[in-house]
Amino acid sequence: VLSLGADVLPEYKLQAPRIHRWTILHYSPFKAVWDWLILLLVIYTAIFTPYSAAFLLSDSEEAQHHHCSYSCSALNVVDLIVDIMFIIDILINFRTTYVNSNEEVVSHPAKIAIHYFKGWFLIDMVAAIPFDLLIFGSGSEETTTLIGLLKTARLLRLVRVARKLDRYSEYGAAVLFLLMCTFALIAHWLACIWYAIGNVEGQRTGWLHALGQQIGKPLNGTYGPSIKDKYVTALYFTFSSLTSVGFGNVSPNTNSEKIFSICVMLIGSLMYASIFGNVSAIIQRLYSGTARYHTQMLRVREFIRFHQIPNPLRQRLEEYFQHAWSYTNGIDMNAVLKGFPECLQADICLHLNRSLLQNCAPFRGATKGCLRALAMKFKTTHAPPGDTLVHAGDVLTALYFISRGSIEILRGDVVVAILGKNDTFGEPLHLHARPGKSRADVRALTYCDLHKILREDLLEVLDMYPEFSDRFWGTLEITFNLRDTNMIPGSPGSDELDGGFSRLRRRKLSFRRRPEKEAASPGESRALRGDGGGGQAPGAPRGPAEWAPPSPSSCASSDEEEPPAPPPGATALSPFRSAPPAPPEPEEREGSDMCNPLSG
Repeated sequence: VLSLGADVLPEYKLQAPRIHRWTILHYSPFKAVWDWLILLLVIYTAIFTPYSAAFLLSDSEEAQHHHCSYSCSALNVVDLIVDIMFIIDILINFRTTYVNSNEEVVSHPAKIAIHYFKGWFLIDMVAAIPFDLLIFGSGSEETTTLIGLLKTARLLRLVRVARKLDRYSEYGAAVLFLLMCTFALIAHWLACIWYAIGNVEGQRTGWLHALGQQIGKPLNGTYGPSIKDKYVTALYFTFSSLTSVGFGNVSPNTNSEKIFSICVMLIGSLMYASIFGNVSAIIQRLYSGTARYHTQMLRVREFIRFHQIPNPLRQRLEEYFQHAWSYTNGIDMNAVLKGFPECLQADICLHLNRSLLQNCAPFRGATKGCLRALAMKFKTTHAPPGDTLVHAGDVLTALYFISRGSIEILRGDVVVAILGKNDTFGEPLHLHARPGKSRADVRALTYCDLHKILREDLLEVLDMYPEFSDRFWGTLEITFNLRDTNMIPGSPGSDELDGGFSRLRRRKLSFRRRPEKEAASPGESRALRGDGGGGQAPGAPRGPAEWAPPSPSSCASSDEEEPPAPPPGATALSPFRSAPPAPPEPEEREGSDMCNPLSG
């Protein structure tokens, strides 16, 4: 296709995408793995940065590590690695493509840089600055507090992460998990602030002094509750305040602590309304299927009660509804399929019927267009055990292909055949002009999946693909022919009238195509007048002129026209066997045999 030239295909189809060197596609696997790595580092930052700023930098033992080398603390080394990774991420973002407002992928380095400068560059840059490394060595208390405040700038990256997590908002379980993580993370932050307030004030009426007296570790210069005791108590207070179930064993005493507690209560009310409101909506969505099931089941029972359906049939109705609901979860698959365009419907139907079209011998060798047309006509039927698919005497309007399960063929109470996967039952449609009637019952033994195609649909597709039609009928093997061949001769659907009916039908169609300007010859008009003696009784002797074949108009008038009586002296024939008619005139010789359904 690419060798056809620009006069055939548009230019943007001919040109390969020009990607500059060292440019990374935003949908490449490397970028996806890198984004997940940065996400894990941001989560680490969101948890340990507030904890380090509030608890560790104010601890006396941790403060001693600042007087030695920077690598004395493992936490400092990890923070340095995180800062380096954030700086590398900034460089990668300068070389990563993006999609503009016109849904086009932009790969030019200058445009990428401008787009990044206008977007997330400032936030990423502030979050990547290693403040503790820049001011390392000054052990003053003011410097330590400043480091703790500046390191919290890394939390700005959470805004970018939150926008990327929007893609998971359609999954109920994922939203529930994210909401609980958000609640726990906010409680963790507030616990760090709650400890910082008590530590900064240092009054004997604060919550830290009350905690030391409760656990037997009074707070004085170098002795008091451990960091573990402080953090667990602070986290307990924030969780109990956010959920509005505070017990009062940890209570604010100073004005600063009371003001902070009021703010925590306000935040807790908002979080309780938003997060747990969403949780209830998610749980309600999980049980929406159960509610729809009970509603539909109530409709079925009301239907049974209104029509006073007897108990055996009622039980079958309820069992079928329960099984159909468990099989499809109450979803109308046909309605879902009809919501797509026809080209997509054909692809979906081709996928749904792929096992039949690939494994069944008659469909092998068919063109892609023929298979798509056949797939659109097939209907999938699911039958539970004991369900009767075809009753004896039903008109055979479809051909069935078994995809899964087993069925039995019954005549009365006698099982005459058991069919399984890849078997076919119905009737040979190409041998009969009219649909026949079933001579047996077809009942499912196990849960069965069947592919059904209607008679008219199959013949319509085969008419559109005549080269495939002969091969299809030649290779089709019907496992069990349900057509009743012991019908009364002459009844609709019997074999003895099928040939005449098809010839009569073709004759009628041929006369519709004949131009109206064709007039009958004088000999034909005489034959018409001779044959049209409606006043003569049936079976009365007729002359040779009256035994001429019927005219086109009389042939096309009705399918139920009675045959003419034989001439005197002719051998008595059955109603379905007639003697050869007299030779027709030249104009009528061509269609006489096709016109008379009772001719030999």
